Amino acid sequence: MLIEILNRTPSWVFVLFIVLLAVGCFQSRDRTVSRRVVAVLPVVMIALSFYGVLAAFGVAPLGLIGWLAGAAAAVWLGVKFIPARGVVFSAATRSFSVPGSWLPLALMMAIFFTKFAVGVIQARQLPVAGEPVFIGAVSLCYGIFGGVFGARAVSILRSSQAAG
Repeated sequence: MLIEILNRTPSWVFVLFIVLLAVGCFQSRDRTVSRRVVAVLPVVMIALSFYGVLAAFGVAPLGLIGWLAGAAAAVWLGVKFIPARGVVFSAATRSFSVPGSWLPLALMMAIFFTKFAVGVIQARQLPVAGEPVFIGAVSLCYGIFGGVFGARAVSILRSSQAAG
């Protein structure tokens, strides 16, 4: 069955997987980035997580509410309780020295594999795909995954306020 699923998977899905893997591995290295770069990945991943809900469930209120609740909770909790450790802001260059982290890769893979699993469930027309608990839980997960990216970006950007 796994071979059949992989054979029916469009080629672009494998390309996306490799791109996300490369971007995630790049995030594991220490780097110096501008404010714009700090914001780009979270915006893309939040959009991708929201798209996951829309693609799977349309504008179903339960899906949208689940996503919003997950994203809001993750951003609020992340900003409040998980500071960006090791981030140094340089006022002279207006850039951030950000330590590498494997968290972005883990979150990217979580979004990717959640979307892949939901796609398989829907393609196989499994009854669970229409269950409210499934819709709510998947949407909540998407929101949390995207929200953690947002929280991390806010924490990094806040370090510039603390520096100056």
